[in-house]
Amino acid sequence: MPELPDIVVYLEALQQRILSQTLERVQITSPFLLRTAAPPITSVAGRKVVELRRLGKRICIGLEDDLWLALHLMIAGRLHWKEVTRPARTSARGQTKPSKFGLAIFQFASGTLSLTEAGTQRRASLHLVQSENELQRFDAGGLEVFATNPKSFGERLQSANHTLKRALTDPRLFSGIGNAYSDEILWQAQLSPIAMTQKLKAEEIEKLFNATRESLTKWTDILRAEVGDKFPEKVTAFRPEMAVHGKYGEACVRCGNKVQRIRYASNETNYCPTCQTGGRLLADRALSRLLRADWPRTAEELEDVKRD
Repeated sequence: MPELPDIVVYLEALQQRILSQTLERVQITSPFLLRTAAPPITSVAGRKVVELRRLGKRICIGLEDDLWLALHLMIAGRLHWKEVTRPARTSARGQTKPSKFGLAIFQFASGTLSLTEAGTQRRASLHLVQSENELQRFDAGGLEVFATNPKSFGERLQSANHTLKRALTDPRLFSGIGNAYSDEILWQAQLSPIAMTQKLKAEEIEKLFNATRESLTKWTDILRAEVGDKFPEKVTAFRPEMAVHGKYGEACVRCGNKVQRIRYASNETNYCPTCQTGGRLLADRALSRLLRADWPRTAEELEDVKRD
């Protein structure tokens, strides 16, 4: 799922291409995408884009007359930009033909912004609302980590007793952080993903605060440099430069020991037991259910189990 660094880079690319441009037409090609009926989606035609902003993990496009398009890409939604260089393929009714995974097409004089979503689950959503107040309904209340200080960060973190992994990815607590970057943040802070928030010491909270800002800044800079003046087309949660996320079984870049994981349903948390858990192996739900009391306590014991 695109998170804060990905959304920031998307918005910067969109600012260069659609800010102050007139939205000529929106073509919705999936009945599952648009989640609002009023105002009608046809009301955006002919209105100029006056503002772009991030709201959590949503991309918000502000139009004239206080109309807002709020787009959530969810896990598999992606944006694409095509400059106007030649007439676009159109249907018999004059509409642009969508790609295989196309959900929506936003037509501007300068180019076409399209939304696709891989797979068949169709989780991406688009809302059209009238007024700033209506837009704020989508704000889950998460703290913006670049607009706060260690004290406020700590108070929000310890407002309830959750694991660090859950707290960082809860949009009601912190804005824009998801599964991928929370793994990187916790690795940077050298803290266990299952450490309980209300048991953290003051120095651990400050370390987590700094790691959160440093990691998100680092990844925003990496993505920004990778994209350059182009439109971001390779938005993914799995990148070779990452320290632990998606690196199960690979060597930790800090200590050299193998990265481990905790799996639950379709989610996976990656961590380094040496750097983050004092050498202790956290229970992988899928495997520990089978091994029960025989679940290894260390990464070395796990390797022995695998060899057996």
